[in-house]
Formats: sequence, structure tokens, C-alpha cells
Amino acid sequence: MSLPLWKKNLYVVWFGSFATAAGMSQIIPFLPLYIEKLGVTDTSEIESWAGLIFGATFFVSALVSPLWGRLADKYGRKPMLLRASLGMCLVVFLMSFAQNVYQLFGLRLIMGLVSGYIPASIILVATQTPKTHSGWALGMLSTGGISGSLVGPLVGGLLSEYMGMRLVFIDTSVLLFSAFLASYFLVKEKVVVSEKKAPSIKKVWAMTPHVGLFLAMFVTTFMVQLANMSIQPIITVYVRILSPGSAHLALMSGIVVAAAGLASVISAPFLGKLSDRIGPRRVLLYALLFTGVIFIPQAFVTNTWQLTVLRFLLGLATAGILPSINTIVKKMAPSQITGQLFGYNQSAQFLGTLGGSLLGGHMAAAFGIKYVFFSTSLLLFINAGWVVASELLVKRRERKIEAARPQVLR
Repeated sequence: MSLPLWKKNLYVVWFGSFATAAGMSQIIPFLPLYIEKLGVTDTSEIESWAGLIFGATFFVSALVSPLWGRLADKYGRKPMLLRASLGMCLVVFLMSFAQNVYQLFGLRLIMGLVSGYIPASIILVATQTPKTHSGWALGMLSTGGISGSLVGPLVGGLLSEYMGMRLVFIDTSVLLFSAFLASYFLVKEKVVVSEKKAPSIKKVWAMTPHVGLFLAMFVTTFMVQLANMSIQPIITVYVRILSPGSAHLALMSGIVVAAAGLASVISAPFLGKLSDRIGPRRVLLYALLFTGVIFIPQAFVTNTWQLTVLRFLLGLATAGILPSINTIVKKMAPSQITGQLFGYNQSAQFLGTLGGSLLGGHMAAAFGIKYVFFSTSLLLFINAGWVVASELLVKRRERKIEAARPQVLR
């Protein structure tokens, strides 16, 4: 029995998301070393440049994501997959030939402009998948990016160690080109190009039902990404505190980071199916509350293995958050502006990544690592409360409309 079109495309873009995430995550771990190789020798300058170069891509991506979403609504999702994969392939390839840190910074800015394969794949899957299977499909798709992020640093570290850092960029460009080829030949999409002018931002919000709930989803995306990324820069420092004098600091840090990702790969399809059965809003709320609770004991662990177990439990819960948000956006968004609304949500995610990477390090330096966990937990609880309040307002508005309907008929 042949697979339905939406499922075929899901498996193709799963591979593309895996290849994209694996390729891009190969670069991040040795970025400071590459900056040093480009002629920056002072430690403080290396740290400053690493922050700028890392953040540049996400800042530009946050600005242009709504534009790509608008074009996806007009011309289709497949062209956005091809643009992103081929564009990133060429830019990353050029990074291997950078001669100074300014060239690398410029290329990372361009990367932010052309990137967006995984966001485009989310829009494609969300718009093609039947509503009864959207939770499972988006959950399954998320495992592609997570799996790639787990494999990428290991492959990148091995290549950098034994074959040189510049080869990692070339290897990444090959992976991105494979995502381009898979998308070009295997993704099928029927698109009727609209001649109508794309609606303005003001008109988009006028067309959007339950604007408050959509804003709650965007803020939740931002907060969750902020929470995840605020911890990432300080994990190695925290592991060093928990295991002083350890000869395997890098390995232990890798295990702690990988624990959450592995748990997410395991639980994402299950939570996606659960959201199809009981509703994505309930899964989202429970996942937010559980995540907020799990962050607190991480501040009190006494060894690395306790932290690893808690990070694994954290990954089980966080796997349900972003797919649930994407499912809610998909189910509520008018078809003609679906891409734009997903674009705004992706902007929130990119800003959360950027803000979290800056916030965690500064807060840990100013107040101590434990307060990063406390503040992150508090933000998630507040966010859960806002989601509940927004949901209640939507239901109240729906009841008013329903109550007014018989009077109109009379």
C-alpha cells in the first residue's frame, strides 16, 4: 500500500531536517577555535566575537522569517525548502575559505538571511497533514532536528580533531546539499500561485482569530527557547563545579547535554499522538508545568549523574511543547496566512535562542548558576498561567458568540 502524500513528504523533510541540524551543529562547538585560527588571540576578544558571530545568524533570521512565511503562502513551501538548503550550502562552503573574522561574521549574517529549512519543513508538514494526525506528524518531524543536533557535534569534533576545522564546513555544506537534492526530487506539492497582493501585517492580525491566544503561543515559543538556551552556555561550567578535577569534563558535559535530546527523540512521537487524542493545548500546559518543576531540583544536585537524570526528564517534557504550539497554530490559522503566522512564531524562537544564550551567561556571572534555574522555572510557570488565561478568554468569547447566535436568527 502506497503512503499518502503528506506522509511521504514528512519522511523526506525529516531527513532534510536531520541533515540540516547535523550539519549546522557541527560548526558551533569549535567556533571559538576557528575564530582564534583566523587571527584573534586575546581570550576576551575571542569570547566577544564568538557571541557576535553566533548571535548574528539568529538575529537576522528573526527579522526575515515572516517574509519567508509570506512568500511560502504565495509561492508554496517547496521553493522555501530549496532556497534555504541551497543558500545555506553555498554560504557554509564559503565559510571554509574565510581569511579573517570579519568575513566569517559577514557570512554568518548572510546565513541568517537565507536560512530556514526546518521552519519551512514545519509549515509544509503542518499545512499538508490532516488535522487528526498533525500532532504526531509535527512531533515526528521535531525528532529529525533533535537527532541531527545530537549527532552533529560528535561528527564535527572528530573531523575537526583529525582532519582540520575547515573540512567541517565543507562536510556541513555536503549535508545541506543532500537536503536540497532530497527536497528537489522527492517533495511533492501542488501550488496555485496567487496573483493577489500579500496582506499587510495589520490585515494579517485582522484576519487572525483569537489574536490573544496566538500571542500567547508566540511568547511561549520565545520563553521555552529562552529557557533551553539560557542553560546551554553554562552546562560545562556547572559540570566542572559538580565534578572538580575530572579528567573527562568534555565527555561528561556532552552526556548531560545529550540526555535531554535523547529523551526528546523518544517522547516526541508519543506526545504528538497524545495531543491528537486529548488536544495539543492540554499537552502544552502539562509539559510547561512539568518543565518548570524539573528545572528547580537541577539547582540542588550534588553530582553529574543526578543532573543527567533530571536533564533526561526535562527532555521528555520539552519534546511536547514546540510541536503542540505548531499544532495549535496550524489548526487555528486561516489557510491564506498560515505561513506568515508560522513565520512570526519562528521569529520568536530565533529571538529566544539569541536572548537565552546571552541571558544565561550574564545571570550566572552576576548571581550564580543556581539562579538561572530558578528564574527559568519562574518564567515557565508564569507562561503556563498566561496560556491558561488566554484559553479561558477564547472560550468565554466563543460562548458569547454562541449565545448571541439564536438572537440573530430570531
